[in-house]
Parts: sequence; structure tokens; C-alpha cells
Amino acid sequence: MGIKWIDVSIPLRRETAVWPGDPPFEFAPMSRMARGDSCNTSRVSMATHTGTHIDAPWHFDDNAPRLDQIDPAIFFGQAALFDLPNVSVVAAADLGANPLPPRILLKTRNSDIPYDGPFREDFVALAADAAQRLVDEQVRLVGIDYLSIAPFKQEGHDTHRILLGKHIPCVEGLRLGGLRPGIYEFIVLPLHIPGADGAPCRAFAGLEDIE
Repeated sequence: MGIKWIDVSIPLRRETAVWPGDPPFEFAPMSRMARGDSCNTSRVSMATHTGTHIDAPWHFDDNAPRLDQIDPAIFFGQAALFDLPNVSVVAAADLGANPLPPRILLKTRNSDIPYDGPFREDFVALAADAAQRLVDEQVRLVGIDYLSIAPFKQEGHDTHRILLGKHIPCVEGLRLGGLRPGIYEFIVLPLHIPGADGAPCRAFAGLEDIE
């Protein structure tokens, strides 16, 4: 038996939805063998919060760690997936009565939104009281299935400030459709960009393969 790994990251192409005001993802040729060049090389251009990405604490707290200062151990291990299809905002009570594990993933109706469609302002996000519960119960990492952990244009940016102020990295833009509630092996691999506020990631959820 082994682990069956599922890619839960957004493919990056020009049509990939981005946060309003961010530039679209660009992938352009530099050299091509079809044109007579010796090899194929390309240029990539994108914002640090494009597609599946991680928010470093410095994103909303000038005195908090930047991406390369996060302990990489948090990027590997088990995570509990919560399936919350019927909420418009995730409140503290929606996370159940049991103590929260160190790493959680939030699957919502966002998982039905096409990643390459128009940006949606009505995405499901984490309320400030839920963010405070994560802090109080010593959650170390949280992921969600849209481009922000916080509601669109949240006054005061409370959700981000509560989480990142306590150095809890947020993985945003996960693709969790088809995954059931439960415990998964979870790996998230941010690009190594020293001094960054965040970075695009490749992320995988794994289940024991019993076949």
C-alpha cells in the first residue's frame, strides 16, 4: 500500500482568475526549437498571490516573518478537511465542537467555481471569530478553496490580521472538489522567494491507497 496523491493546485494559464487589480498570468516564449533555437525556454510573469498560493505573515503584518522565514516543516504533514457546503461565511461554530487539529483545509461551495472563470466577489471565506478560534486552538496552517481566506473587502482585514499576526500561514486557491471530509496527508510547496509576502504553490492531498 502507498499514498495516492491528488493535485489540489490551480493550473496557471492566462485565463486563470486573479484578484482584482492583479496582472493576469503570462507564459511567453523566449526561444523555441521550432524557430531554429537550440532549446525551448520561456518567460513567466505573475503576482505573488496568483492561483494556489500562500500568504506569509508579512503580507499583513510588517513585523512578522516573510516567506523564507517560515519553518518549512509546516508544509508537510496531515491536515483535516472540513466540508462546509451550506455556509456563506465560515463562522467559529461551523468548525464543530471538537478541538481543532494543527492543520486544516476548508472545502466550501467555492470548489464549484471554475478556476478559469471570472473573479467572484461572493466567495465563501473565514469570519473573524473563526480566525480567532484558530489562533486560540493553536492551528498552525489553514487552507481554503478560493483566492482569499478573508471575505471580499472585509473592513479592517480582520481575518488576515488575526491569522497572520499570529504567524499562521494561509494557503489560498486550493482545488478541493471531489475530496471528502477526513484526514489527508498534505504537502504545499511555495516557490522559494526570499523576502516575499507570499508565493504561488503546488499542493497535494494524499490518501492511503488500499488497492
